Amino acid sequence: MWNFSFIFPTFLILFIILVSYFSLPVLDIRRNRLFIRLIAIETLALILDILSSAVDNDPPRFGLFLTYLLNMLFFAFFFIRSHAIFIFTVSALRFAIFQNRGFILFSALPLILCLFFTVISPVSGSVFYIDESGYHAGTMYPLLYACSLFYLILSFIALILRDRAHVRKKETLSLLFSSLIILIGLVIRYMLPSYLLMDTFCLMALLVVYLNIENPEFCLDQQTRTFNRQALRQYIEEHGANRGRRFFGIILHKYGEMVDIYGSRHIEEGLFLIGGWLAHTFPNRPVFYVSRGRFVIAGDTQMDTEAMRTAIRSRFLSPWISKSAELYLNVNFAAMDLPAEELSTDLILSSMAAALDKADSIDDHLPVNVTEKDFTDARERIDVKRCFEEAVETKSIEVFLQPLIDAESGRIIGAEALSRIRDHSGTIIPPSVFIPVAESSGMINNLGEQVFEKTCRFIKENDLGSLGIEWINVNLSPLQFLRSDLAESYASLALKYGVDPQMVHLEITEESMVDDVFFQKQIEALSDKGFKFVLDDYGTGYSNLSRLKKCPFICIKLDMELVWDYCRNPDELLPMMIQAFRHMGFAITAEGIEDEHMAALMKSIGCDYFQGFLYSKPLPADRFQSLWLKQPQPVLR
Repeated sequence: MWNFSFIFPTFLILFIILVSYFSLPVLDIRRNRLFIRLIAIETLALILDILSSAVDNDPPRFGLFLTYLLNMLFFAFFFIRSHAIFIFTVSALRFAIFQNRGFILFSALPLILCLFFTVISPVSGSVFYIDESGYHAGTMYPLLYACSLFYLILSFIALILRDRAHVRKKETLSLLFSSLIILIGLVIRYMLPSYLLMDTFCLMALLVVYLNIENPEFCLDQQTRTFNRQALRQYIEEHGANRGRRFFGIILHKYGEMVDIYGSRHIEEGLFLIGGWLAHTFPNRPVFYVSRGRFVIAGDTQMDTEAMRTAIRSRFLSPWISKSAELYLNVNFAAMDLPAEELSTDLILSSMAAALDKADSIDDHLPVNVTEKDFTDARERIDVKRCFEEAVETKSIEVFLQPLIDAESGRIIGAEALSRIRDHSGTIIPPSVFIPVAESSGMINNLGEQVFEKTCRFIKENDLGSLGIEWINVNLSPLQFLRSDLAESYASLALKYGVDPQMVHLEITEESMVDDVFFQKQIEALSDKGFKFVLDDYGTGYSNLSRLKKCPFICIKLDMELVWDYCRNPDELLPMMIQAFRHMGFAITAEGIEDEHMAALMKSIGCDYFQGFLYSKPLPADRFQSLWLKQPQPVLR
């Protein structure tokens, strides 16, 4: 009566899912719990399908009671499975109305109705009945398809109305594909009712979900084998509104320096040991590795962070011994209790990150507690990030210009292009605030490219040469400098606006010079396109004369702190350095000139150009144009 040909491959799929899923740590969030429930329901449905089909082939042998019982259980779990798949789908889509308790209860009404007809089938024969000739479908048997189609339609509606801001395209496509697989399975079951194929299609759908959404590997950090930042975000999204949550942060003290001392491979081995120890020592608390030596442990307000701090401090008094290294590391701590008000996930993550940074900057093993002020500061950082992203997307990054003054003539000879963005009220956001956001968000290249292009447009629209302005400096961040297509990109923009690349001097900080081989390669590529280079903020990094000799800089800009320090306490060191630079062929620019005394002093020791508030603050391009380009230039001495 029934064909069991596809049962063995179906069991194989189920076995693969079970072994793969439960061999790894699983984050305790609602979606994962629903997936585990779904696997359990599918396992029971598969077993009951086999058993009920077996007894249906020979009812007299197994008895009427067992035949009715197994068939009732099979139909019940068939209906329950359809509802469970729908509940998992809407949970994964994070669509609020579908997770409302009232709606969930309403959506269960068809399931309850189908279960009712299943339970009364031994009396009414509604869904199925058994007589002397064997098993038969009842008049209400089509409920099997109607119930499944009802929940599939609801799933498709949920896919259409999903929260696009929080559901990734990959998740949406996986859920859509799995729903289509189940729909195909229903059609084939209707056409070939004697083949036990529906379980195979359901497990194929679960396999798609597992491989693309529910694979525990997605939530595990590959270095430490603890939960990763994505998992922490998911955990906070579910528990963030719960004021009974507490988070305890651990940061390796001076992580960057430890990487330099021990090497990245040995530190990775150490992180693996630390992650394993934390997970073993606090087995009932999820442990997350965020990045750069930062761990976070989550729990409720009963979590004893002081006892945890003591245990962790005690362990770090001993070295972490791997196969190839013995690591002596230190740690600092931060703690955060969620307040009564509901906070966004980004706000919670930003607050904890700031607290860990603060903890790492002080030589104190007491935890830094996140306060209301920290949440306020985090809100401001998030607002800055939002403003920056909007400015990049709408190409509304503003270019301000600050003049460079020839020390000998006192006239303007060049300018530096500086980026500015505004908040929603129109107030300028300081570069010291938004530049770190640009670098951490990975959008510093977009920022730099916009500034470069708008500088080229400004040069094209103004006859700078006739006014004595010989160049405009544009900053290159260390992250921009890593772009392999930087030379081609900037050269094409200069060509687009008909600008001679020699009119644009690229300012590079000492941080860009760490990798000598790559630095030389990038410099050569840009030089071949005609660009010239200025070393910016000299005195804040690690440059030396030997390294500078290898680089085709035309000018060195002294950092304003170096200039201010000399003007406060003149000595012989800076004049000797300047003379050495001039002997090597470099021009010298002094930044931060604020009064006539500073200008005279820096001129006396050999500086060629000045930049600072004595002459002008950075001005919007239109104001710079009206002040410096459309009026006779003042002689500034």
